[in-house]
Amino acid sequence: MRAVTLGELLLRLSPPADERLFVSSRLVTFFGGAEANVAVALSHFGIRCDYVTRVPGNPIGDAAVAALEREGVGTEWILRGGDRLGIYFVEPGADLRLMRVVYDRAGSAFARIEPTAVAWPRILEGADWFHASGITPALGDGPTAVLTNALASARAKDIPVSFDLNYREALWRDRDPRPVIQPLARQADLLIGNPAALRAMLGIDADDGSFATPPRARELAERVVRQSGVRRVALTRREVLGAREHGWSAVLYDGETGVFSQSRRHCVQVVDRVGGGDSFAAALIARLLDGDAPAEALEFAVMASALKLTVPGDFSRASVSEVVELLGS
Repeated sequence: MRAVTLGELLLRLSPPADERLFVSSRLVTFFGGAEANVAVALSHFGIRCDYVTRVPGNPIGDAAVAALEREGVGTEWILRGGDRLGIYFVEPGADLRLMRVVYDRAGSAFARIEPTAVAWPRILEGADWFHASGITPALGDGPTAVLTNALASARAKDIPVSFDLNYREALWRDRDPRPVIQPLARQADLLIGNPAALRAMLGIDADDGSFATPPRARELAERVVRQSGVRRVALTRREVLGAREHGWSAVLYDGETGVFSQSRRHCVQVVDRVGGGDSFAAALIARLLDGDAPAEALEFAVMASALKLTVPGDFSRASVSEVVELLGS
């Protein structure tokens, strides 16, 4: 099986341990980004995955591409150009202090990508899945056009598409994401989101109370399918019980078959919350491609994402056998 993802590759800088950002004289480096995280996780789940992005042709861009290659991600279609790689700073939370994220990605190589530079018919030839997220159109007209072209090409080739809403308020400041996101989301076969993203990006009234009972969760999922026109919807629920303790669960609904699945709830002592949702998306894609029943695929995805929360950095390197072993324990 082969999947393709599109998004911005970022350099992440974090202070060590529980230190405050810019108080520490040291910063720990990682590479990451929502769709890159999905590509890495898919590769470790045994799904060949090619990643499409644009990075500068300098040593930082070289290091970023090499980091993906070490994880088994295909980099053939990564464009080189522009002046800088996008950066984001992450300050880990501790006790009453919540995690803080600061972006420095304006004018990045990916933000200035040219739509005509990406040969989607060639890239998607022989692909079994395409994945993207709502972060890409938040970055400007060029990334939005590239994603629009990708979705059109995937639909023309009957390639299943997953779209993770991935709402980032800082990237949409003073802009309404709904006119941009709604037509893109309608192109998906599988839509992934949480209550905050549904409200902000699709205008669907939802909150954590929407998951209070299985009937309420199903009603919300059915409403999302009706309003967005997608076949399947996966809704995640992260309960922030403390800076380092999260409840994690999800539901999956198929509008064509009417099959509704709700996962077990995992209570996790969090090491790094970044990438948990991306690991969920990758695991769900991997198991659906492998032919798992919806309920089994959902449980696998929730366990894989809960496991990611216990690992530092953006990338999840869990194997299928590791997740299966945890499910049975």
